[in-house]
Amino acid sequence: MLRLVLDTNVWLDWLVFAEPAVLPVRDAVAGLRASVYIDELLEAELARVLAYDLGKHSIDAAAQAACLAACRRVALKIEAPAAEALQVRLPQCRDPDDQKFLEAALAARADFLVTKDQALLELAPRVRQFRILTPAEFGAL
Repeated sequence: MLRLVLDTNVWLDWLVFAEPAVLPVRDAVAGLRASVYIDELLEAELARVLAYDLGKHSIDAAAQAACLAACRRVALKIEAPAAEALQVRLPQCRDPDDQKFLEAALAARADFLVTKDQALLELAPRVRQFRILTPAEFGAL
């Protein structure tokens, strides 16, 4: 079974926008071909972003809670961070707020970090512990 970590935008596409590009990820999880992992930092960011004013896609508190509940039903918890000796081998993301996704993927022993974030995608050639790819690239596998 593949092990995945999703960035916040991919979660939003899954939970709020029903973006077709994320369907291969959802299908892999539903078909028990993949497991999604999340830690407290990633879940907290998802909760914070769900509360943002997203214009016509803004959702009320009940919908935010439903999205978080759906995430918690699907995702397995990463209980402990990767050893610091392993974390220092990761490249540093130019956006320090995105480093947590790399660290979560490492801690989860992920096969893939699925992201739409350009700063993370730029690191793909430099990361050896897991692959970094877009939802569309995951779907093409």
